[in-house]
Amino acid sequence: MSSMTMGVRIRLSIMMFLQYMMFAVWWSQLAGYLGKSGASPTWQFWILAVMPLGCAVAPVLCMIADRRFASQKVLMALNVACAVLFFLGARQDSPAALFVMLLLAMLCYMPTWSLTNAVAMANAPAEKFPQIRVFGSIGWVASGAFGWLALQVFGKAIDGTLIPLYCGAGIALVAALLNLTLPNTPPPAKGQKASVVDALGLRAIGLLKDLNFTLFLLIALLVMTPFTLYFSLGSQFFLSQGFTLVTFLMNWGQAVEILLMLLVPLALLRFGVKWTMAIGLAALAVRYLTLWAGVAADTTFLYYIAILVHGIIFGFFFVGGQVYVDKKAPPQMRAQAQGLYVLLCYGVGQFVGTLVDVKLVAAYATGGVTNWAPVFAITTVIAAVLLGAFCLVFRDDVTEKKAVPAGVAPSTN
Repeated sequence: MSSMTMGVRIRLSIMMFLQYMMFAVWWSQLAGYLGKSGASPTWQFWILAVMPLGCAVAPVLCMIADRRFASQKVLMALNVACAVLFFLGARQDSPAALFVMLLLAMLCYMPTWSLTNAVAMANAPAEKFPQIRVFGSIGWVASGAFGWLALQVFGKAIDGTLIPLYCGAGIALVAALLNLTLPNTPPPAKGQKASVVDALGLRAIGLLKDLNFTLFLLIALLVMTPFTLYFSLGSQFFLSQGFTLVTFLMNWGQAVEILLMLLVPLALLRFGVKWTMAIGLAALAVRYLTLWAGVAADTTFLYYIAILVHGIIFGFFFVGGQVYVDKKAPPQMRAQAQGLYVLLCYGVGQFVGTLVDVKLVAAYATGGVTNWAPVFAITTVIAAVLLGAFCLVFRDDVTEKKAVPAGVAPSTN
């Protein structure tokens, strides 16, 4: 694709904006609702695990779509399904029923991140893709406006409830209608042999013969435990501290992320892959140190530091890691290696991290009230140990310095 009209560019940008907004509007505050609802730690884990479960299945569904159907039509069908499932999820009053609705919703939703990338890349010049993809991050940040408007206009706080799922359903329906207007994007891999092994990036397992690459993937997988405590359970903490606009509050981190992502290529050129990722891990330790100190000293402003360093953590460590994978893998194996990295981090790592974090929070909860100081103290130590281990054992064994590949990074926001 060498050129595109302004109308196509606007529709692709709105597509990204809506696709990320429909998820962020309810996910960011879901743990807060679960904490208030009295759901058992086991059900909290399974409900919060729907995202990594969906992430693990998404590549297989995308593989099927790539070979049989036009991408924009698949995207429209999945968004309609999401609208229905989000709506039904908002009406559930039992954890088991909510888990079923959200699991089905995530099986439909998680493939849409790859599908929106596919539609945009097929209809926009490669150099324009980052400018279109950034609207997904903007949509994530803008999702906080729903909670703010509900409080300002109706005097009702919707964070910590299931009402945001209704918002997600409405956005998903609007997105599905927009999908009808997108350019036709025929199945890009029509007629090619389908392979679950390829879809999950499992052919890249051969790269694990390289000890340094294996150590990197192991540390990245372990990092997901402290990362997930904030990403999946942060709203439970902030609601317990008396905040009402939790989604709006936590989205400040994503707003800073949009700006800091511009610094990642510069950091890679100046410091190399190892120390760029080390900066991200140091920010992760700072996040939990400030949360620990904020709870211990009852000092709220320290919480804002923990929120604002999100962009450093995600951009410098996770995107830096994707750049390392891109450099490390042979050209014919790069897509496979990226698939393996995403599967291990956002599938396996986030699933295990959710389990560990829910159990950790439950261990320091009495009568529905959590003592967050030891939770953050333990997580600070874990983050610091991982930072030390990374600095000691990981070698920057890729000498070529280059900028972030366009479109590589899937946002976790």
